[in-house]
Amino acid sequence: MTGDLIKSDPKVLMGKPVIAGTRIPVELVLEKLAAGETVEQIMQAHPRLTEEGVRAALAFAAKAIRADVVYPVEEVAKS
Repeated sequence: MTGDLIKSDPKVLMGKPVIAGTRIPVELVLEKLAAGETVEQIMQAHPRLTEEGVRAALAFAAKAIRADVVYPVEEVAKS
């Protein structure tokens, strides 16, 4: 399912993964979800986006994070 809904084309947003048929990058969807927006709010802001597209973005991110790569996490100074 993710393969059909997530596309990467060097001619579209410099090859960033986007929801198929749109110029909505996966990272935008993830950032909005992380900021607390609901799927419904994101779809209202981006009418071409579907719930299936949001789920595909999440599945794509989960698959990408499974790769054997170390992701440094900065420690945030506590006040």
